[in-house]
Amino acid sequence: MKVLVLDDNKTSLDLLVKFTESAIGCTALPFASPAAALAAMPHLDFDVAVIDFQMPVYNGVEFLDEMMRFDKYTNVPVIFVTGDTDVATRITILDAGATDFITKPVDIQEFKVRLQNVLALSEARRELAEKLDWLQEAIDRGVLELKAREREIVHRLTISAGFKDTTAASHNLRVAAFAEAIARAYGLSDEECDDIRLAAPLHDFGGAASPDTSMLKQGRMTESAYRKNLRKNATVHDILAGSSKSVLALVGDIAACLNERWDGQGTPNRLKGDAIPLGARIVAVADVFDKLTTERPFKEAWPLERAAQHIRSRSGIQFDPDCVKAFEKAIPDIYKIMDRDQFPSAGIAEAS
Repeated sequence: MKVLVLDDNKTSLDLLVKFTESAIGCTALPFASPAAALAAMPHLDFDVAVIDFQMPVYNGVEFLDEMMRFDKYTNVPVIFVTGDTDVATRITILDAGATDFITKPVDIQEFKVRLQNVLALSEARRELAEKLDWLQEAIDRGVLELKAREREIVHRLTISAGFKDTTAASHNLRVAAFAEAIARAYGLSDEECDDIRLAAPLHDFGGAASPDTSMLKQGRMTESAYRKNLRKNATVHDILAGSSKSVLALVGDIAACLNERWDGQGTPNRLKGDAIPLGARIVAVADVFDKLTTERPFKEAWPLERAAQHIRSRSGIQFDPDCVKAFEKAIPDIYKIMDRDQFPSAGIAEAS
């Protein structure tokens, strides 16, 4: 164990060094001035500090204040050595953060006992810190494992959602890619963007539970089927919304709130503005853009600029204005995604 020993009096310093090194397993790091000790920090490593209280330029308390500016010394135990016996001095020392103090003239047996006690405290703190580090690493590993399992579940759900309708499956994957690009332009973190990309293909997961006659029906969805689909998506939300940081919960939020509108006139709960989960607001833009630019049995694909202008025109009404700004910023990336995937939309050559 290393012990910082600081005393401006050479005789006292030599004595404290001798006492320190007489303690089992201790190595003294002697300094004759506070300035010299501070100059060696923060590269100086020690387990305990023994500091004289009365010193020129910096007294012991002032030195301790400077030492504590370095994070690595925050939990280092400190023993003050002082010739003052008044209560006010002792209170000042303890208030400064000292662990213990010894009154001069220093008795070697008392010094060794107090030093060993403080060293034991330092060792206990070190072991506790190591255990806490180990525990945090174990927690982090567990979180990563749970995240990986959750991502696998969402991936499998995405695959299952595309079994009945390959056209819908392609749409879902494109929406995921568009939503990720918008999320990045919005300024979300890499992890948040990855979560949105993973969750977005399930934005209409309730539809996967619909009968084949409804899923594969050509033409527009009837009002009755639309309402039933909304109820299924709401059920998906109720099932999956367990954790605010869960990818599964994000799936639930997106599925339940995709048809809400920024102005509060959407369905099913007429949520308004920021009350709509951000993931749902982002995916809503991506979903509508893909539907507009895709040829469907009951409509032709819109040219890209016409579709983009429609998104802009719905800013502050149907869509979050900030999400629309992010969409505009992400348009070059969205066009690249469409071109890369040989997306069969109208006007892509001109828009690129």
